[in-house]
Amino acid sequence: MTILEVRSLSRRFGGLQVLSEVTFSVRPREIVGVIGPNGAGKTTLFSTLVGLIRPDTGSVALDGRDLAGLKPHKVAAIGMTKTFQNVALFAESSVLDNVLTAGLLRHDVDRAREQALNCLDRVGLREVAGKLAGDLSFPERARVELARALCTAPKVLLLDEVMAALNHAEMTEIMQLIRSLRDDGVTLLVVEHHMRAIMNICDRILVLNFGRLLAEGTPDRVARDPQVIEAYLGRSAEALRR
Repeated sequence: MTILEVRSLSRRFGGLQVLSEVTFSVRPREIVGVIGPNGAGKTTLFSTLVGLIRPDTGSVALDGRDLAGLKPHKVAAIGMTKTFQNVALFAESSVLDNVLTAGLLRHDVDRAREQALNCLDRVGLREVAGKLAGDLSFPERARVELARALCTAPKVLLLDEVMAALNHAEMTEIMQLIRSLRDDGVTLLVVEHHMRAIMNICDRILVLNFGRLLAEGTPDRVARDPQVIEAYLGRSAEALRR
């Protein structure tokens, strides 16, 4: 049984082939990592999955429903959304209002506010709900971005570098949150450069290189793949887990 089916996804920007025949599937409640060198196509893949970029060829289906041609808000309404690596909040609005806007996808204002507070609580930021988003630190803004994505009630959540600039304790908290979201029934795809984190939280890993799917499998299998080591890791699974 799969919740997300991606078939032969390709996208070219001018003379650059950013995605090339990418095919994979994701099972419900899986945590799937997406890794690869800078420029491998990871963020483009996520943007294509949620409708921000249209593929040249290929298909994306969520819960058996074809997402071809749908706008991002329609994809979110069906059940898939993403966080953004370059966090873009409404700086002059409160943290609560930033998250509340996402809840309006499914609820009236009062219910959306309640859901927004629950999501802020989930990411450990309920106490700053009344602060202006522009006054937050970068790690806090990244958590607000995550809370906003959660407020759409996703079936599949794509996390793009949510652990960037976090210290060890903050990273551990986010890893625990990711696992708890999976326990609650959310399926997750995670782009991340912190390899120890991704090797420890993911059930399976996809490796992109120059827009192609180079390898996929369990963390241990991927970390021992000679092609992956040459293209990206350069280290063994044992070293990554220490």
